[in-house]
Amino acid sequence: MGVITGTKSQLVISPILYEFCEDIPEGGVAFTIGASDTEHRKLSYAINGLHAFFSVNSSTGVVTVKMALDRENKDQEVMSLPVTVSAGPNTENEDLTLILADANDNQPIFLSSSYDVQIPENTTVGTSLFRAQATDDDSGPAGSVRYSIDEVTPSDGFNLFTMVPTTGDVKLTGSLNYTGLSTFYRLKIKAADAGGQCYYNETKFFSSFVFSFITVLDVPDLDPQFISLPYVATVEENSPVETSVFKVTALDQDTGINDHIIYTIENSTIPGLFKISSGTGVISVTSEIDREKIGDTVTLTVKATESKLDIHGQQASTLADVQINIIDINDEKPEFYKCGDSGEEPSCVITTHFTGEVLEHSLGSIPINMTIKDLDKFSQTKLTLEGADKEIFSVEPQVTTADSIVQLLVKKPEMLDFEEKQQMVLEVVAVDSDKPSFFSTATVTINIKDANDNSPKFPKDTYKLTVNESSEVSTTVAIITAEDLDTMDQGKITYKLLPDSILPYFDVEPSTGVIYVKNKTLLDREVRSLYSATLQASDTDGNPGTTLLEITVADINDQAPVFNRDSYLVFVEEGANFEIKIEATDGDEPNTPNSQIVYAIMPSKYSDNFTINSHTGVLRNNGVLDSEALGLDENIKLNVTATDKGSPPLDDVVTVTITVEDVNDNDPQFEAPFYNFSVKEGEKGAFVGSVFAEDLDRTTFFNRISFSIIDGSFGSFIIRTYAEKRGYRGDITVDPDIELDYESSHKTFTLRVEAADLDLKKAIVTVEVNVLDVNDERPEFRPSGPFTVKENTTISEAVGNFIALDKDGNHSLVYELESMKCRCSNNLTSCDWFILSPLGEIRQNPEATVDYEQCDQVVVEAQVVDKFTEKGENNSVTSEHLEINIEDINDNAPEFIPSDSVFVVVSESASKGTSVASVRATDRDTGIHRQIDFKVTKVQFHNTNNNTNTIRTLFEVVTTQQMDIYVGIIQTTEGLDISLKGKYLVTVTSTDTGGLSSSTILDIFTIDESFKVELQFTKSVTQVEESLEAIIWSLTVATKTSVEVVAIRPDTDEATRASEVTIVEAYFVFSNGTALTSNEVERMVSLPEHYPVLVELGLMYIGKALAIAYVVDPLKYILLGIVAGLIIVLAVLTTSLMCTRRNYRRKLKAAKAMKSVSMGTSDNLKSGPVVPGTNKYTMEGANPVLNLNFDTAAMILDLDEESSDVDKASLNSLDYSEEMSRMDSKPNMQIIQEEDAELPENNEPLGAALAQWIKKKDNPKMSFDNPAFSTTDL
Repeated sequence: MGVITGTKSQLVISPILYEFCEDIPEGGVAFTIGASDTEHRKLSYAINGLHAFFSVNSSTGVVTVKMALDRENKDQEVMSLPVTVSAGPNTENEDLTLILADANDNQPIFLSSSYDVQIPENTTVGTSLFRAQATDDDSGPAGSVRYSIDEVTPSDGFNLFTMVPTTGDVKLTGSLNYTGLSTFYRLKIKAADAGGQCYYNETKFFSSFVFSFITVLDVPDLDPQFISLPYVATVEENSPVETSVFKVTALDQDTGINDHIIYTIENSTIPGLFKISSGTGVISVTSEIDREKIGDTVTLTVKATESKLDIHGQQASTLADVQINIIDINDEKPEFYKCGDSGEEPSCVITTHFTGEVLEHSLGSIPINMTIKDLDKFSQTKLTLEGADKEIFSVEPQVTTADSIVQLLVKKPEMLDFEEKQQMVLEVVAVDSDKPSFFSTATVTINIKDANDNSPKFPKDTYKLTVNESSEVSTTVAIITAEDLDTMDQGKITYKLLPDSILPYFDVEPSTGVIYVKNKTLLDREVRSLYSATLQASDTDGNPGTTLLEITVADINDQAPVFNRDSYLVFVEEGANFEIKIEATDGDEPNTPNSQIVYAIMPSKYSDNFTINSHTGVLRNNGVLDSEALGLDENIKLNVTATDKGSPPLDDVVTVTITVEDVNDNDPQFEAPFYNFSVKEGEKGAFVGSVFAEDLDRTTFFNRISFSIIDGSFGSFIIRTYAEKRGYRGDITVDPDIELDYESSHKTFTLRVEAADLDLKKAIVTVEVNVLDVNDERPEFRPSGPFTVKENTTISEAVGNFIALDKDGNHSLVYELESMKCRCSNNLTSCDWFILSPLGEIRQNPEATVDYEQCDQVVVEAQVVDKFTEKGENNSVTSEHLEINIEDINDNAPEFIPSDSVFVVVSESASKGTSVASVRATDRDTGIHRQIDFKVTKVQFHNTNNNTNTIRTLFEVVTTQQMDIYVGIIQTTEGLDISLKGKYLVTVTSTDTGGLSSSTILDIFTIDESFKVELQFTKSVTQVEESLEAIIWSLTVATKTSVEVVAIRPDTDEATRASEVTIVEAYFVFSNGTALTSNEVERMVSLPEHYPVLVELGLMYIGKALAIAYVVDPLKYILLGIVAGLIIVLAVLTTSLMCTRRNYRRKLKAAKAMKSVSMGTSDNLKSGPVVPGTNKYTMEGANPVLNLNFDTAAMILDLDEESSDVDKASLNSLDYSEEMSRMDSKPNMQIIQEEDAELPENNEPLGAALAQWIKKKDNPKMSFDNPAFSTTDL
């Protein structure tokens, strides 16, 4: 600080140290130079010399930033600013010290571009794998870096790693497995600062990412494993030595190591036959193999061993079995064997001679003890017979594939005749079917034996004989003999009756064939009328001959009828009918007089009351059976006879006992129709009275009575039954455990007493028991309410009342108020809305107002007192609470809920049913009174000229409900006029069910067709539709607007027809209701960060399509003459003028784009400004199509005609959009006033326009920002 000396004034600069934020924008205020003058003269301020970063207002001393500051630049962290302050002739110089405060404008930077490590799979959990480090040039929290793992690939490895947030150390938290889990992991590591803010009231956070590639190394921790198990191999017997049989393969399961495997044979069921290659695992033959000696199978146990030591210091190994099947070859011939039974196993010896014997004329096999064997496994032996007698015999089996017993079968037994030939010789030949040269021959000698080959024969096959029953013993029945053709059996035949069961009745003389009766008594036709027997004749060798005998026994009347039962017992209820069949049988011959039976009833006392059918024996009652009318004291007995028709007739008698059963056909009857008794309360077991009843049935079983109380006792009384001389008595007493109480609800008991016999026939009588009173009870409340009262009404009658009862007969009850509380907002508070009278009536307090919206329920508490109580307490045990519910009435109109939403509609995209706005309302009433219905009652349009006109109803409301809030969705009823500019004023009325209503007016801003933008794409319509989502997203990012596509169509211009060009028509709308023009959209998407993406999506041109002159065929108009020619000329001239106009517009756009790009950073440029619509960078005044230069005069001309105003408006609109993007965090719609700023002088209109975009204009502009409004609402 310096001081100007003088006699009367002093100029002081203070302070000289200033600290401010590094992120103050260009043009922003950094600080104000502090200076004072004792004479209070006007001060002027200046910076000594030219300063690159700051400028000062000479009048105010406000220092503003000229160029962006950077605290991380060490030259700018602390700077010195020489300033001069003048006050009249006095000046003061001072060097100000400037300190830049840090703003969070740097992101963390990792020290390495990646962190790649390799770790063994057996790395211990908790091991630190590596450390990732990042630096942040900011200070404080903005420079504090914390680390985290953001992503792990594959995702199942996320739990295997963790990161220390403060140090960046990555540690292993789970076990790795090279074979079971992934062998590779990619970690996405995040480094983030703690955030910071300085100039702007917004905390910024920065982060960066780096990838770590972790490779898992395999370690030898697994045993080798044989593959393709099980192992089964084959080898032919007699295979040469070194023949390869099979190859086993084992693999190291540690695939990352893949150690060499060594193979060995550990065991073999037949040693010395095979060996294995230690390196290849090939098993081969080492000695001769004879299947007939060693068998069909050899099993080897092979071992696979790793060549190197594992992590445990051992050579890992595994075992596997190899089954080798020996394939048989045909190297043995068939041989004949004779087998004996000596020892535990039969011994077989090779032989060539066999013997056998056979009876003459006999069939069957001839045992010769011959076995054929071929020691080969798979062999087929064919057996044949040779010799002079081979046609008489056959050999079995004829073909065999295994060891078989050989038998000779007699094929022609008629040629075996002992009288002609006693011996035959055969040869059996066995030939190997596969090798006929392998064969063997055996000789068989067969001796023929003589046989008795004829049997005795009777002349007839069947003899029918007859004999009377009871014939005398030895009576001859018949004489029958047989003959035998064998001479050795002549006169030597013997006879016998078969079976033995016939011998008790009949027999035969063995030598003569006489058949005779053997037993008179057993010969009974009724027992058996027909006998069948076989008469057998035998020769000397026992050869039999037989004939069948049928012996019929003739009948005589010797059997009397016999009843099937010894007696019959019938039970029948009196008054009922019965029917029983009496049956008897006669043993004489059926269907003869000897066996025909006639039934009858022998006369007796009751025989006239019954009848019997003489042929069938059916017995029935004749009339009604009544035990009382018949005077029955016991059962009825009848004698029934059965007599046959033989000579003389025979009969039998049976007794039928009939029991007529009594029926319970009488109910019990009480002596009196009603009984009335009295009993005092409080006496346990007191006698009450007796009832009497009688049952008129005859038997005790039916007339016995028992009494019971079936209703009305309530467990207070019991009854006991006693027998009287006539009938029964029931004594009623009080239950010994019960004490009657007059004050209870049962002062009088009406009992229903039941008298029932054992068959449950019943009679019921009513017994009334009166309880005598004793006064001793307290009054009791009875539940009452709740009651309901409508709000805001006054009634004089009682709204409710308490109810109390006193069980005593004489009482006087008075009600007293204890408390009264109202439930307001679910809290009970004291109130005085009602009054309680001594009689218990509750009336409304005329001095109070009942309001449901204030309180919805009143709880009244009261006590009751009995004034006449003589004994005990006179009040109720507890007080009673009574609820009075306040009923809501419709006394509140619906209320709209205020909203800050801005509603915008794109007129062209609106169709019937398009949602454009919404309202919300509630009603303080409840139930049906709170139901709201919305309706559009008026629609007006307010245009940009501030004129408001009432129009037809273009909108309607759809009412919905969200919880207790009703929502009205405003929808269009038809398409909107796309040419209207301004806003719709829509009056929405909400009405409840009671007719109360309220209204609100919605402003719905329109986006008219002047804001429609056409975008040309070098793709087909189908391709554009497929990429539409990406196109809209890229346009949204570039323009910060909601992009609404209204049409996608192919370009119909002749110039573009050769290549597919698609036109996309869209609107670019901000959330506050403003929209971008075509020029504004073009400028935004032409920025280097957006343009390449859109070009890749096919964007070619923004704006109206270029007009192309159409080529007209003049031949079509030759007949039209001169008039048609003039029309063609006029069309050509008009088209030329339009093309010229479009040409100037393209030049203007190119100039603006070049100007805009030239102001950008050099990093974004290649060789110059970006030319819109192309991928070229040029410093020339570029035309998007012709790439031609243009002069300033042409630009001025075009601006003056029409483009100047439009372009300026576009640039201004962009200013608003940028302003709005900074206000996203502000909650409500605000009006932002732009500050005045000095404009640099520009001689050219284009320069002026660009300057207005860069700097803020003199005229204040307003922009609207509504964060609640989203593209979804549009």
